[in-house]
Amino acid sequence: MNKPNKNKWTKKHLLSIEELSAEEIQIILDYAERFKEVLARPIPKVPALRGKTIVNLFSEPSTRTRSSFELAEKRLSADSLSLAASSSSFKKGESLVDTAKNIEAMRVDMIVIRHSSAGAARLVSEHVNGSVINAGDGMHEHPTQALLDIFTIKEKLGKINGLNVSIIGDIAHSRVARSNIWALKKMGANVTICGPKTLIPRQIGEMGITVTYDLASALKNADVINVLRIQLERQERGLFPSIREYIKHFGITKEVLEKHAKKNVLIMHPGPINRGIELSQDAADGEYSVILDQVTNGVAVRMAVLFLLNSIKLKSGENRIKTTAKTV
Repeated sequence: MNKPNKNKWTKKHLLSIEELSAEEIQIILDYAERFKEVLARPIPKVPALRGKTIVNLFSEPSTRTRSSFELAEKRLSADSLSLAASSSSFKKGESLVDTAKNIEAMRVDMIVIRHSSAGAARLVSEHVNGSVINAGDGMHEHPTQALLDIFTIKEKLGKINGLNVSIIGDIAHSRVARSNIWALKKMGANVTICGPKTLIPRQIGEMGITVTYDLASALKNADVINVLRIQLERQERGLFPSIREYIKHFGITKEVLEKHAKKNVLIMHPGPINRGIELSQDAADGEYSVILDQVTNGVAVRMAVLFLLNSIKLKSGENRIKTTAKTV
């Protein structure tokens, strides 16, 4: 494997997949591959971000994303601090921008932010000097989730270009779906989305994807099936008749897969899983499920993102301390 060239990386922030080029996505994937090798070492740690301080600012509940970022920061030897909305000045009425400015005033280098409002990460990036990473903004995007998803696909199938990927479930409320569509299309995959009409945005077909409301059609030629959680907390009542009705028409089970899908189709899910609703127990834990691989790869991908954003600060002269990037 050739060593990736971080000098081709030009982004100060990671705010969306939409604004990344295929080459930039590939750079992240290449570095993630190297960092996954680091994670397999007896001591899975490098000093690449030693002396850097990163704050994880989460105004929504999170387990996988938040802990993955925290672990990635520790593996890179950064000093990190995690703040939740319940323990921050958000609860006292302070604005997001003021919160971010106060955090940066403590000499913070990066802010990882999850917020319920679309565009929150971009807003923060316009008011701070450090790098900002979008860890999910409302129903807009979740860039690092899409990156770890395509990293997992490439790791398992050897490529992304030309693959058929079907995204099943609550598309309307899913930032994961949007980021995945952008990433997959940029890397040459064919994307199909499927779900109840009420859970699929009307104009989403304009993204150059196939839209179907028939599960059998979505599964027929799929190399990968990415199953999304039904986000009951985000939607209004009445978008589908009942949970039982949803399971009947769109639930992914071992029986459904055996009837309609390829034998070796990859099963993915960004988590958390509503077991027995969008995905059955036997399908979630089956032979071709890569759900836990996604979790593992999330740390390597986020290490790559943190490393690359730090490299921009070094090149711009904001910080002249050399990292030990050559070790990875």
